[in-house]
Formats: sequence, C-alpha cells, structure tokens
Amino acid sequence: MIEQDDFDINTRLHTIVRGEDEAAMVESVGLALVKLPDVLNRLKPDIMIVHGDRFDALALATSAALMNIRILHIEGGEVSGTIDDSIRHAITKLAHYHVCCTRSAEQHLISMCEDHDRILLAGCPSYDKLLSAKNKDYMSIIRMWLGSKEMVRVMRKKGIEHHPNFRAVKHVPFDQFIQLVAHAGCMIGNSSCGVREVGAFGTPVINLGTRQIGRETGENVLHVRDADTQDKILQALHLQFGKQYPCSKIYGDGNAVPRILKFLKSIDLQEPLQKKFCFPPVKDNISQDIDHILETLSALAVDLGGTNLRVAIVSMKGEIVKKYTQFNPKTYEERINLILQMCVEAAAEAVKLNCRILGVGISTGGRVNPREGIVLHSTKLIQEWNSVDLRSPLSDTLHLPVWVDNDGNCAALAERKFGQGKGLENFVTLITGTGIGGGIVHQHELIHGSSFCAAELGHIVVSLDGPDCSCGSHGCIEAYASGMALQREAKKLHDEDQLLVEGMSVPKDEAVGALHLIQAAKLGNAKAQSILRTAGTALGLGVVNILHTMNPSLVILSGVLASHYIHTVKDVIRQQALSSVQDVDVVVSDLVEPALLGAASMVLDYTTRRIY
Repeated sequence: MIEQDDFDINTRLHTIVRGEDEAAMVESVGLALVKLPDVLNRLKPDIMIVHGDRFDALALATSAALMNIRILHIEGGEVSGTIDDSIRHAITKLAHYHVCCTRSAEQHLISMCEDHDRILLAGCPSYDKLLSAKNKDYMSIIRMWLGSKEMVRVMRKKGIEHHPNFRAVKHVPFDQFIQLVAHAGCMIGNSSCGVREVGAFGTPVINLGTRQIGRETGENVLHVRDADTQDKILQALHLQFGKQYPCSKIYGDGNAVPRILKFLKSIDLQEPLQKKFCFPPVKDNISQDIDHILETLSALAVDLGGTNLRVAIVSMKGEIVKKYTQFNPKTYEERINLILQMCVEAAAEAVKLNCRILGVGISTGGRVNPREGIVLHSTKLIQEWNSVDLRSPLSDTLHLPVWVDNDGNCAALAERKFGQGKGLENFVTLITGTGIGGGIVHQHELIHGSSFCAAELGHIVVSLDGPDCSCGSHGCIEAYASGMALQREAKKLHDEDQLLVEGMSVPKDEAVGALHLIQAAKLGNAKAQSILRTAGTALGLGVVNILHTMNPSLVILSGVLASHYIHTVKDVIRQQALSSVQDVDVVVSDLVEPALLGAASMVLDYTTRRIY
C-alpha cells in the first residue's frame, strides 16, 4: 500500500518474528532496536512521525528518543483497555509533539503532564477519506468480496467453507473496505475500527470483550463486554442489525491532514530538544473512598429561560450542589459572555466543593440541533438566539465536552434518569409553564425527529377556531393552557373588573398574571374557574392525541401549572380516549428542577455509556 502511494522508500526493515505469543512480540521489539540505529544514523531525520500503539512503533520511538531525534506521535492520549494503552502512553512520554483525535485524548495528554503548546487536536487522519467517500458502485465491490477465490481458500483453511453465513478474508484494500463498512448491516468484533472509523457512516457496531473498553464511542456502538454466552451476542444482533445511526464526528471532521501539515511546518528545529513536562501543583491527599468519589462526579447544567439564566453544579445522584441565577440579557453578546462567566465561576467553585466536572449540559428554548450543539431557531421569549453555536465557545473556554438540547427534551431526560420515567421504555413528558413543551422517550431513546422538531407538543391543534398562538397558528394547546395564555385571560378579567374577589388584591406595581387567575379560581371566581377548565380541557385533548399517536406507558405533566390541570386532563381522557389507552397513567412530576437535571443528565449519561 505504501508503494502504491508512490513514496520514496529508503530502507526496508524485516523485524517481525513469527509467532502469536508475547515472547514473539518482545523478540520483534528487540530485533528492531538492533537494526534501527544504523538506519537512523544514515537518514538523520529532522522529525520522526510515529503512529498509534503497536509494539513496533514503541521500538521506533525508543530508538529515536535515545538518538536525540524529535518525535511526533499521532493518535496519543486515547484509552482502549489492553496492553495497547501501556505502549501508547509509553510512546507519549518519549514524544516531543502530539497529534490527537478527540478532545478527551487531548485532556488525557495534558493530564499526563505533556506541554499543551505541543499538542494539536486535529482529528483522525483516516476520517479525511472516510467522510469524503462517495463511491456509488459499492454493489460491485460487495459482489467481488462475496465470491473471490482468495476468500474460498482462506475459508477452506479455517474449516468454515461449508457454512453459508461466513466470508473470511485476510486483507481488503482501504477504499474497498470503506464501502463494505458503509453499507454493512452490522459490524461485530473487537477491533478499534468498529469504535472509531465505522462511526463516520453510522453503521451499527457490536463491540465484543474489553479490548476497547476505554474508547470513546458514538451511539452506533453496543458493548457486549462479557460475551460468555451465545445468547447475548444474538440478542445484540437483533437490536443492532440493519439500524442506521447518525454520522459520528467524535474522531474527526475530515480536515485532519491539513492541520497536521500546518503543525509540522510550525515546529522550530532550532529550539532545545530536551523535553519538558508540565507537572501540576502537588495537592493534599483526599479521601479515596468509593462512595466519596461517586458522589463528587458532577456536571455543569445551564438553563436558558425567557427571564432567568441559571447555572448549577449537579451530582451523579441528581443533587443540586450549588446554583447560580442571573437575569437573562436581551442581546446575544451580553448573553454569551454571561454564560461563559457564570460557567467559569461555577467550575472554579466546583474544585473547592470537591466536585469533578465531567462536562456541560445546556437546556434552552427553541429548536436545537443536539448533534452540532447549535440553537437553530429560538422562541420569542429569547431574543437574538437563532443559528447560535453554543458548543464551541463553552468547550474552548472550559476545555470540557458540551451537550445542548431544548428544554422540553431536557425535561424528558430528567424524568428518564431521576424521575418517574426511570426504567420505562416509552413515556411522554409535557411541560406546562410560560409556554407548553415536551419530550418523547421511545424504546429508551429520546426522539428528535428528522429536522429536530419532534415533541413540539404545545402546538398540537385542539380547535380549528381557537385563539391565536405565538407560533402563528391558532387553536394550539399553548394558546389555551400556557402561562402566557392564562396571563392574557387574567388581564382581560382584570380590565373588566371581574378578576378580584373577596380576599384578593393586586398591588399597583405588580403585573397581573396566571397565578392571580388561579388564586381567583380557588376563591370561587366562576369566570376564572371556567377559563382554567377550558385550558385543562385543551391540554387533556392534546394528551388524548398523544395517547392515540404514541401509545406511551406513562404521561408526566411537569411545570408550575401541572398540578392545576391534572384532574381535568384525567376527566378528558375518560371521556374522549379509546378504551385501549384509558388505563395509561398520567402523573405530576415530582422533580423540582427538570430543566437543570435534564441538562445535567446529558453529561452524566454519556459518562456511563450503555452496556448490554
């Protein structure tokens, strides 16, 4: 393959000792160490580029380091779970410059006391080709590899040529391998290719055993770590085969090679060769009790509301360790600066509180692309908040991974991890607040939709001639049952002197709102009671539509208005729903801070990847 790429090959070294055991590996390293000094003396390279974590790469790095040759190591800082880790990290300590693929790998290198100025986060070079692969003639490639003579010979040698479901090959050229992987129904094995490169296509992967236990993986990877029975693998195949997952860019965005070339050109060959390590200050020893460690794993949660901007430190158990609140600024510039300021302060405070921040989760109103961390369109309550990249500035400032989703989805995630949706396969959450939102969990996964517009439950139309809605339509649930809708009706009654009853008063400097309407209804105001009943009926009809469409096992009403609507909603279900869904339970959420907890759960769930 190197010859096919037209490289000038100066020297060929044969160093691999035949054998499959550990002794053969050691002998191969020893043989390479014997042969390499003559070659390096003759070539006198300015920089030695060493890739990956194979034992032969360790021999090369050792020779170059001892002969005072600068080393650039590609794909360091990663974690897999085998002897590869030790070899990879040993090469890291010998190398002078580092090119890594993921932000976590970059953080690992920094944690290993490597100089941040000599680390480049470039992405995986193979992704440059993977993300641009557009060969449409993949069927001819598949047909070729399903019937080649070489394959038959290998299968006969392995004794499996009579089994109709197996095709065995020793090597597939990279361009053809890309097409096979991109169009496969599933990939199964323990290769790093499964957890790294295959994510570029969204092809389902079943990762067997513990060889890749520490690798970052996309949602396309399902782990079977203790594959001691055939049933586990078969069940995993039933779950994975034929699925199509979104493209994962954890390991690169297709621009690694230009970045690496620019980094290479920036290296000053005149600077001192002696490597320096960036050791952190020595701190007092802290408790290593396992319960103590688990309790301090935390997330930074951000809630962008129409009025307030809140940041909280949330523990793995869902406890809010500390919360910060500020008014949400009206302009983009002020808002993004305040978010960064509050997060930096919270991260610094987390250290004093002995909380290890694993990442940042952001809950915001509007339509969000969670894959890219971008707010596509915001609600009218948050101004100057369209096409906003939230992930990049926060990640660059805090050097932490960042997740973003809308407030309705975050409420559903909070229920799935900490609330009444925990352990349920299918449920729906409806938020009743200033607006009406929601989130749908189906088969344990949050539904975003093809254009990230799923679960806009507040805009289910329940009347063709209902009041105007903020979305531009009319007759939506939000136009009847949201806090804004109740405030509108409360102001009408107040203007007509029909709101206040005995025992009520509204100070002159206080705006009339939904809570005044609720108070009036409780004190016997018939008109206020009628408005609340109509709002609850509209919400109930929306829930009936949800039951008929999604057939969830539970509906959770969340938000400040939920408890005022629950009885009316249940009455509407009994009157309007099909008998087959009338037994579905509708409950009021018992979570106090669903937006913050949902934002935190995006971080905390990722750190404990699902294991099958």
